[in-house]
Amino acid sequence: MIDLTTIATQVKQGANELLAQAKLAAGDVFVLGCSTSEIQGEHIGQDSSREVGRTVVKALRELLVPQQIQLAVQGCEHINRALTVERAVAAAHNWEIVSVVPALHAGGATQMAAFESFADPVEIEHITAQAGMDIGDTAIGMHVKFVQIPVRTSIQTVGSAHTTYLRSRPKLIGGARAQYVWEA
Repeated sequence: MIDLTTIATQVKQGANELLAQAKLAAGDVFVLGCSTSEIQGEHIGQDSSREVGRTVVKALRELLVPQQIQLAVQGCEHINRALTVERAVAAAHNWEIVSVVPALHAGGATQMAAFESFADPVEIEHITAQAGMDIGDTAIGMHVKFVQIPVRTSIQTVGSAHTTYLRSRPKLIGGARAQYVWEA
């Protein structure tokens, strides 16, 4: 049996370590990709768990909401990796809303949990997030702003799922004489 308290602790610890390096500001977007099947030690998409999904989303929201960082939750390939966000976030970024609602085997348990817990959820197809957390190798890279920097944290797994963390930075352009204001 999976321990939901441990899952929440691992999610918060990993996300906190990512946030410390990513230095996100209010209004920035944090993308989450999550396989509840992988967390439980099963193959991605084979053993979805609503309770695990709810635990992950709740843990992240407890960290992000007070900092005014916006959460976007990626769905699975069956809905083309569309993302759940708050309608106000989609409007603020001029993101096109698409017509789909996540289901257990088309979107996934974590995206369903986000859809349930958000005040006014919508689905969008593409975003540019400033950082993200991938639990279970769900491939969030397409949604994180270029240039992506991998972040190493002390949390390498959530449950049985491998974790990957990404932050972004502005492109460093120019030649040998160029100067930059961003810390790489």
